[in-house]
Amino acid sequence: MEWLNFLCERIQSVMAQGRGSARGRGSSGGAAVLALVLLCVLLHGEFAESAVYTVGDSGGWSFNTANWPKGKRFRAGDVLVFKYSPKAHNVVPVSAAGYNSCSAPRGVRALTTGNDRVTLKRGANYFICSFPGHCQAGMKVAVTAA
Repeated sequence: MEWLNFLCERIQSVMAQGRGSARGRGSSGGAAVLALVLLCVLLHGEFAESAVYTVGDSGGWSFNTANWPKGKRFRAGDVLVFKYSPKAHNVVPVSAAGYNSCSAPRGVRALTTGNDRVTLKRGANYFICSFPGHCQAGMKVAVTAA
């Protein structure tokens, strides 16, 4: 990320000195600088907007994580990291009905690496562990992203 900050600062410096203006003929250099400025703005905005959360904090994805989101503000594009033992658990994205009934729809693919990353979509996002009895014992989480 340091390289991005350096690049953006350097481009701003060049533009402030007037060397990056696109006047007259042969302004392809100015166009390139403008393209780089736009790239910096876009990349900076993307990185600044997203956050990464480990579900369950230091305890990871485990039982009784349903209350973990309380007090946190999530945005679309934020990333949830589910850390767990893949021999003991999994993560299944489900609907509100699947969350409430602790059931995964047929054909849905469970995440099973033990270090799964999920990018939140705007609105409600629901996840359960589909190992028998785990969701019913509280291994589920619902996150609403603005």
